[in-house]
Amino acid sequence: MGQERKLKLVALGAKILADALLDLAVRVDAADDLIKQLIATPQENVQRYKAKLASLKRRERFVSWRESTAYAHELEMLLADLRSGVDEPKLGVEFLASFYEADAAVFDQCDDSSGNVGDVFRYDAKQLFVSYAARCEDKDWLVNLVFDLNKDDGYGVRGILVDCAAEYLPESAMRKLIERFLDAAKREGDEYQKRHWMFRVESLARQIKDAPLFEQTRLASWGLPSTAACVDIARVYLESGDAKKALSWLERISADEIYQAHERDQLLLQIYGKFQDRDKQAEVALRIFRRHRSKDALQTLLSVIGIGQKNAVVENEVDSISQEATLSDGNAMFLIEMGRLDVAETYLLDRIDQLNGDYYSELLPLAEAMETAGRRLCAYIIYRALLNSILSRGQTKTYTYGARYLKKLDSISKSISDWRNIVNHTIYMDDLRQKHGRKRSFWSRYDA
Repeated sequence: MGQERKLKLVALGAKILADALLDLAVRVDAADDLIKQLIATPQENVQRYKAKLASLKRRERFVSWRESTAYAHELEMLLADLRSGVDEPKLGVEFLASFYEADAAVFDQCDDSSGNVGDVFRYDAKQLFVSYAARCEDKDWLVNLVFDLNKDDGYGVRGILVDCAAEYLPESAMRKLIERFLDAAKREGDEYQKRHWMFRVESLARQIKDAPLFEQTRLASWGLPSTAACVDIARVYLESGDAKKALSWLERISADEIYQAHERDQLLLQIYGKFQDRDKQAEVALRIFRRHRSKDALQTLLSVIGIGQKNAVVENEVDSISQEATLSDGNAMFLIEMGRLDVAETYLLDRIDQLNGDYYSELLPLAEAMETAGRRLCAYIIYRALLNSILSRGQTKTYTYGARYLKKLDSISKSISDWRNIVNHTIYMDDLRQKHGRKRSFWSRYDA
C-alpha cells in the first residue's frame, strides 16, 4: 500500500508536491519544520539543532500528557536536524551527549506517563549515537564520555548507552569502562549510587559474555542470591556457553518457588537441549504448557515429544480443562484455538458467574472469537460482562467502549433464539436502565 501511494505521488511531479507541501506548512508547524530541514545546508541544520536544544533548556511551559506525543515528535525532528547536519563521528557523538545532558530540562517540563518522550532517548537518540560512535576511532575518548554521562542518570535514560556498548566499542574498551565503573563503585559511600555503578558493570559483563564477572558483581551488590539473581546469573552463564554452570545456579532455587517460574523453565528447556536430555526437556515443556496452555506452548512441547503426540495431548488437556471448576481465560482460548468450540462454549457458559469484565484484554478476544465462530449466546454473555464492568466503574472515558458493546449486544441478541437459563436481552436492558439510567454521558453515546 505504501509503495503504491509513493509511486502515485512521484507521478504527480515535483511542482505539484512542492505546492502541496508548502500549503500544508502554512497550517502545520511540523510540516514547516520539515521543509526548513530539507532545504537547509548541513551547517544550517547544525545551527537549527543548537538553537532547538537551547530552547528546550529555557522552556518554561509545562507539556501535558495529551501533548506529550507532539513533544516527542518535536524531539525527533531535533535529532533529524543533527542527522542531516553532521557526518563527522566525533562531532555527532558530542552533540548527542549534549542532548542526553538536557534530560532534566526535558522531563521536568512534561508529563511523560505515556513513555513517548523517554522512548526518543532510549531508541531514536540511542540509534543515532551508535551510528556515530561505531565510526569514531578514538575509543578511549568514547569510554570517558560514556562514563561521564552515567555519573548522573536521575531520569533513567542515559544507561541505554551502556546497554548497547557492544555495538560501538570493542571488548578491550568495554573492559576499560568496566574498570572505571568498578572504581567508582568502590569509592562510593552511598549504597544506592554504588548499585547504580554495579548495574552498569552487570550490563557490560553480559555483553562481553563474562559470566563469572556478572556473578561476582551481582553477589557484591546484593549479597545472598535471590531467586531473581539465580535466574539472571544462570541466563548469563548459558549465553556464555556454560550450560553446566547455568544449571547449577537454577538448581539452587526451590522446586516449589513460584516467582519467575516461567523464566526458570524457559532456561531449563534450553539447558537440557544443550545436554540432549529429551526426557528432562519433555518434563519442563509439559510444565510450561500446563502453566499457560496455548498454541505456541503446545508447539514447543510437541517439538520435544514429537508431533505425533498432538491428538493425545490435546484430548488429555481438553478433559482436564473441562473438569476444572475455576475459569481460566487462557484455557478457554486454548479450546478455541484447538477447534473445540462446543467444549469452549460449555466451559464458558457453565462459569458465567466467574466472568470478570475488568480483564477486558483477556475477555475481548474471547468474545470476538466466539462471535466469529457463530456462538452468539457465548459471545453475548462475554460482551455483557465487559459492559457491566464499564458501567460499574463509572469512568466516563470508557463509555465510548461501553456504548459500542451495548450496540453489539443489541445486534447479537436478534439472532439468539435459545437463551437457556440466561436473562434475555429485553429484561437485561430494562435492568440496565434502572441501575444506570442516570449515566447520561453513557446513554448519549449509545443513542448517537
